[in-house]
Amino acid sequence: MPSKTVKTTTAAAAVLALGLLAAQPAIAANNTSDSQAFTFGVIGDIPYGDAEIAKFPSRVQDINADSALKFVTHVGDIKNGSSVCSDEYFANIRSQFDTFEHPLVFTPGDNEWVDCHRTNNGAYNPLERLDRLREVFFDEPGKTLGATMPVKTQEKLGLPENVRFTQNRVAFSVVNVQGSNNSLLPWSGLGETTPTPEQLAEVEHRTDAVLGQIRDTFTDAERRNDRAVVLMTQADMFDPSLLAAATANPETVSGFREIVAAIIEETNRFDRPVYLINGDSHVFAENQPLAEGSPWLEVYGQPAADDLQRITVDGSANATNYVRFTVVGNSSDSDDVLSWEKVPFSQ
Repeated sequence: MPSKTVKTTTAAAAVLALGLLAAQPAIAANNTSDSQAFTFGVIGDIPYGDAEIAKFPSRVQDINADSALKFVTHVGDIKNGSSVCSDEYFANIRSQFDTFEHPLVFTPGDNEWVDCHRTNNGAYNPLERLDRLREVFFDEPGKTLGATMPVKTQEKLGLPENVRFTQNRVAFSVVNVQGSNNSLLPWSGLGETTPTPEQLAEVEHRTDAVLGQIRDTFTDAERRNDRAVVLMTQADMFDPSLLAAATANPETVSGFREIVAAIIEETNRFDRPVYLINGDSHVFAENQPLAEGSPWLEVYGQPAADDLQRITVDGSANATNYVRFTVVGNSSDSDDVLSWEKVPFSQ
């Protein structure tokens, strides 16, 4: 699958050209009869720090002004890794999320629960913070934040944040996969030097649920004859800054091994385009991390999956844009179901 050329536009120009600032109506998630192309937006690892928190309402309004978007996804990390994981902060971000005029799909990031054991984060029990996140952001399972869009959820397994839906024969699956080796690093801020039993139990349960959703996503996509599958996670399971350490010791990414194996197996069985969109590493990237010859294949001990295209969205100080994805219509003969461009924020 060839690499895409990243283009840039301005949200302000889009507003002037379209003249549309009104709130968008609720959108059905399973409209597979629409033959038209559509767009969706993705952000992640935002807002980080006081300056970006102050700008975040404007960022939301820039995205709202892109009236053609079917939905928006935030792929996790609503705060930086050195600030307090307080109820007040969660409530503030939820209030900002409520101003989205598009359906908003949110998957939690490690900064708002996994790493909250850190002293400068408040020395919380991460599992308590995860429970609180679910109360604040997933209080209506099966519905998105922002404008309402119905989604299938794993609420019955205790993971309302894991959701999937379809749009015009493209299957979307958003799953809770975390940095910090998928939450296997010890809670050092609480004095732990090895993972606790409750920590390991949570990782096992969540990973099993993620594996189940990935497999169900592909099974249903195959049955419906979908054109592509789009997976979204917080974790960058192919973070280039971690490659040297992972090559020297693959156990540093052991928490991702089963998930990567499942993605490879299902991608190769599906034999149509598969896209993985993630945050976590903060630097925009577009590549095929599981293509033949990739060093990650040796790290994970897996065969190649040439049909997988990965896109990492900018985050932290680089979060000066959102990524607008365009899905081609059913009549297109292009092998690339998705294309994308970075859209700068107005300030």
